[in-house]
Amino acid sequence: MKKKAKYKVLVLVHEDLVPPENLTKNVQAKPEWKTEYDIVQALQKLGHEVHVLGVLSDIDKIRGVLFSFKPHIVFNLLEEFDENIHYDQHIVSYLELKKYPYTGCNPRGLTLARDKALSKKILSYHRIKVPKFQVFPKNQKVSKQKTLNYPMIVKSLVEEASTGISQASVVNNFEDLVSRVQYIHEKFDTDAIAEQYIKGREFYVGIMGNKRLQILPVWELKLENIPTSSKKFATERVKWDEKYRKKYGIESVLAKGLDPKEIDRIQSICKKAYKVLGLNGYARIDIRYTSDQEIYIIEANPNPGIAKDDEFPDSAKKLGIGYKSMIAKILSLGLSWYESRQ
Repeated sequence: MKKKAKYKVLVLVHEDLVPPENLTKNVQAKPEWKTEYDIVQALQKLGHEVHVLGVLSDIDKIRGVLFSFKPHIVFNLLEEFDENIHYDQHIVSYLELKKYPYTGCNPRGLTLARDKALSKKILSYHRIKVPKFQVFPKNQKVSKQKTLNYPMIVKSLVEEASTGISQASVVNNFEDLVSRVQYIHEKFDTDAIAEQYIKGREFYVGIMGNKRLQILPVWELKLENIPTSSKKFATERVKWDEKYRKKYGIESVLAKGLDPKEIDRIQSICKKAYKVLGLNGYARIDIRYTSDQEIYIIEANPNPGIAKDDEFPDSAKKLGIGYKSMIAKILSLGLSWYESRQ
């Protein structure tokens, strides 16, 4: 039996998310560094030599550890640099220039997926359904749009993880639209996007791969128990407020009630979206599935959350891929991506 390779793995994390080496009884139920902790533990259990580096805004820290530690691969968990979310793609660009393999998505895919408007234009060009939308740049007056119909949902153009999204994000008239766009501009200092609110079920489809793709089972965010006065979509509270989730029985589970043909259609559309946006490594495609079986891509999320209890690893588990095996697969994909480009 062939012995599995052991690697020196540099794990890049935000400076505030360096995990402890061991958990204590005093640790909160779901600390902010849980993802980082779970991944480091899995890598160590796989037998790899792991070095964790917390980074904020000093590229020389990365350069220094690359020189001294000489990793075989970098497990990239940085989602920003210098507190700027636009810079996440530059970290992997730097690693490419330094000729180091890394996990997750390439710089171009990160750039395309980060911009919700640009990604929707590309998907629409390839005849993949997306909500109609309008971008409202910072420092520009919000003018009435004749092409969009209410209700609309207003978001930051580039923020992820439902940041800034609440029930107030859904607007039904021009006055509310202006107010919410201004809120996004002032609160997050980014452009805003207003897109058609699609009523339906919220599905997630995980994908792993570079050229040959492995599609994970269709996952659903269950929201039927939230108050009837609330729109059913993934607000920041729905995703991250554990007390709220517990109160209303919000959970992410295997999607039920879909026949095999519909599952295949959903997965095929998500696979196409992954390819046309130039993604690789691993990603999660978020969709809305309407009562008349229309499929709308809401957004693509390269390098999604992969803590042990996140949607991605839970859906992988349904295919018999345990957490350690999933981390090993992500590592392997990073190495093969690098080798294919040399």
